[in-house]
Amino acid sequence: MKIESQLTDEVLLKLTGERLARLRLSKNLTQEQLAQQAGLGLRTVQRLELGVAATRLSGFLRVCRVLGLAERFAALVPEQTASPMELLKQQGRKRQRASGKPAATRKPKAWTWGEPE
Repeated sequence: MKIESQLTDEVLLKLTGERLARLRLSKNLTQEQLAQQAGLGLRTVQRLELGVAATRLSGFLRVCRVLGLAERFAALVPEQTASPMELLKQQGRKRQRASGKPAATRKPKAWTWGEPE
């Protein structure tokens, strides 16, 4: 099944777990071997492969590193580069926080006698 943004979290976790299990098997590793190489408990690897949400991101990263997937995270979360104009505005400073979007301005409704506030 193709992974798409419309899928629920549970389905995404299950699909990711299934893919990790298939990759582990293609590398001829048992769950126990993968757990040892990743420095995790066997139950953690089992839960990752089952797609249980209670696993930690750090455990997922360790498993991905053992399976040779760490290099692919650049595609998942690409590095953001600033435009030349943005670099000039910042004058060498790193951006620390987002300014947020300005609140939409609504025209106040005209008040008339007899209407609740």
